[in-house]
Amino acid sequence: MRLWRCRRFARCASVFLKRKFAIVGRPYVADIYRDQEICDQLIPYDPRGLHAGLSGRERLAAELRAQKFDMALLLQNAFDAAWLAWRARIPERIGYARDARSFLLTKAVPLPRHGEIPAHEKFYYLELLRRAGWLDSAQDETFISLRVSEEKRRSADEFLCESGVRQGALRIAIGAGASYGSAKCWPPPRFAEVANQLQSEADADVILFGTVAEASVSTAISAEMRRLPIDLTGKTAIADLPALLSQCHLFIGNDSGAMHVAAAVGLPVIAVFGPTDPEGTAPVTPRCSIVQQKPYCSPCFLRSCPTDHRCMTAITANMVEAAARPWLSSIQVQRA
Repeated sequence: MRLWRCRRFARCASVFLKRKFAIVGRPYVADIYRDQEICDQLIPYDPRGLHAGLSGRERLAAELRAQKFDMALLLQNAFDAAWLAWRARIPERIGYARDARSFLLTKAVPLPRHGEIPAHEKFYYLELLRRAGWLDSAQDETFISLRVSEEKRRSADEFLCESGVRQGALRIAIGAGASYGSAKCWPPPRFAEVANQLQSEADADVILFGTVAEASVSTAISAEMRRLPIDLTGKTAIADLPALLSQCHLFIGNDSGAMHVAAAVGLPVIAVFGPTDPEGTAPVTPRCSIVQQKPYCSPCFLRSCPTDHRCMTAITANMVEAAARPWLSSIQVQRA
């Protein structure tokens, strides 16, 4: 959801501030924003590298202080974000009053009470902007888009073809991992079963996306497929993901960052939800089908399941394939 937060922030800043502004974000987040033309400056915050530990945070605070920013709008909820803005001596610091950080803010915005705003996370950040005086009302957004240049689209298509994707074939992207934890992950054999069905029925090329840490998941999927997929797990940078997904026709995956990127570049998305709640974190697009079974314990929001993972194992391959079918029937594949 970070993409949506900063895009709306950028729009408000351009309307209300008429000033230059910067986005501070983790390096992988900055990579996604880099081509979006929504800010004047991207400042990477690397808490595992250059900005690790207290000395690293002091280093970042000094970098921010040197730029003499007038205001910090803290979309992140953490104490760390408020502390950095305070140490950077930014005179106006706006954020939600939570995580014991109110004393570091010049405008500590009261949190919305339960049921006061709609459940989706986008309204949580819209409400922050409204309460900060940046918006008159928290109007809904029905689609969050990511800009992908024509040059990057061509380059991505060439890379996919070089990796084994056939020109003119239906391209199914699969994101089977989730950095949040294993509880969010639909079992690899189920992904393989859906992939086999789509390969057989639609002669589709199946492309696996993921980070290096998710390689074992992709290996498990590949092992049960009748025709090997194009496995790009760990072979691409996060910055390349929007362009690569823009050259596919359908995305199937767990509740993950890749799911949101796929939706933002316009793909139809089949999103498999288990321990999390689509009412709060479904991708903001009209082109999405949610597949979910809700046992008594869902949503639990746990990173790993302490019992039998029934919220995910109850979802069959046929359910996901049935959700994909209407989207597949509407897809026009440009034949070579």
